[in-house]
Amino acid sequence: MRQRKLSGRHLFVLDTNVLMHDPSALFRFQEHDIFLPMVVLEELDAAKKGMSEVAQNARHVSRLLDDLIGEAAPESIHAGLPLPSGGGNGNPGRVFFQTADICHTPPPSLPGATPDNSILGTAIALRDEHPEVSTVVVSKDINLRIKARVLGIRAEDYLDDMVLDDANLLYSGLSPLPRPLSQLGVRETDRRQIEGRALLAVGKADARAWYPNQCLYDPVSENLDVIFRDLEDTGPVLETARDFRLPGNTVWGIHARNREQNFALNLLMDPDLDFVSMLGTAGTGKTLLALAAGLTQTLEDKRYREIVMTRATVPVGEDIGFLPGTEEEKMAPWMGALMDNLEVLTDSDVGGEWGRAVTNDFLHSRIKIRSLNYMRGRTFLNRYVIIDEAQNLTRKQMTTLITRAGPGTKIVCIGNIAQIDTPYLSETTSGLTYVVDGFKTWRHSGHITLRRGERSRLADFAAEELA
Repeated sequence: MRQRKLSGRHLFVLDTNVLMHDPSALFRFQEHDIFLPMVVLEELDAAKKGMSEVAQNARHVSRLLDDLIGEAAPESIHAGLPLPSGGGNGNPGRVFFQTADICHTPPPSLPGATPDNSILGTAIALRDEHPEVSTVVVSKDINLRIKARVLGIRAEDYLDDMVLDDANLLYSGLSPLPRPLSQLGVRETDRRQIEGRALLAVGKADARAWYPNQCLYDPVSENLDVIFRDLEDTGPVLETARDFRLPGNTVWGIHARNREQNFALNLLMDPDLDFVSMLGTAGTGKTLLALAAGLTQTLEDKRYREIVMTRATVPVGEDIGFLPGTEEEKMAPWMGALMDNLEVLTDSDVGGEWGRAVTNDFLHSRIKIRSLNYMRGRTFLNRYVIIDEAQNLTRKQMTTLITRAGPGTKIVCIGNIAQIDTPYLSETTSGLTYVVDGFKTWRHSGHITLRRGERSRLADFAAEELA
């Protein structure tokens, strides 16, 4: 291979899965250089067919590479094509393609001619040819990174899409007041009613770390909950939360069983919030609360035309294959949570079995089940959209879904980031983590993390002891 002149301090050899995970990864390495082995282009070509997100990303990467190459001569391609996202030091990185056979003798510990081994062999040859730079293999494949380190090659995960360093740092939406509400200096003149809401003004110093619509509770009083609404000239404005734990305050027959559920219902029932996210382990009531609030606002308050529910179709075990029927019939096996919660919400002795059957038919007519595959290009007007199992969505998928919202639409994202089934996603790179962190500063959004399970004592014990 002819000598190449490298411009960066690092030479990153990209694995195919990095580009298929994030097509914009080509522009994320600042002033450093990128090397694309020919086997990566072959794998991109093999993965481009179909309508899955992986296939779409493969086609997107191919178009980006085609734009980069343009009408460049073979000599220019061999010398490296400058990347438009170079660092601020005026020394942009370059992308190099494998333009000739790389002669290397693979070590005995690297048997076979698999694509992964070909990428590792290329990295070894580049490291030996350019000892002045640091050659790094970047891959989402853990096993490939392990093999690279065994062979003495530096390997890293692609971390540009990581929202947080640790999932424990994720915004919970819930915080205790710095001191009891009675000691925050609330005067009678600071109490007022606006559209039936009780608002309180407190000292400015107490709101420095609060986010819009953050849920706050009095550390002394068990049932005194407030929500931070706004920061006015007179100080932070807190709104007293409606207590849905009281038997008389129910949402479609459901009342809150703990403080977090009470805050969740307050956020879900707030017409001023266009986006609400809820995290929680199994049995905390995420789907039940979201569905009860949606039914109340759709059928009783007439605020929304219908409920739209969707989720990522990622199996926990072996895939059961293609399903026959219409879009809703294909999605029905994935919507077991919806059916289970509808049974709870329609559990009534009024009218007997006939009454329950009529109620179920009526509710199903107002709840639409939609597949993620057909969301692109749609616009939801005056809909209440529930995105279930949102932890299995990527940042791109989440962005695609949320941008479908039209005027009068509310989107509710629910999930558990401890149960991710999508390959190459983790707690810190999930699309759900991305939106929770990104929306926390917007005044028309709210978030709450549900901590306590309310499903059954068996489920609570299993969640604690078998985690």
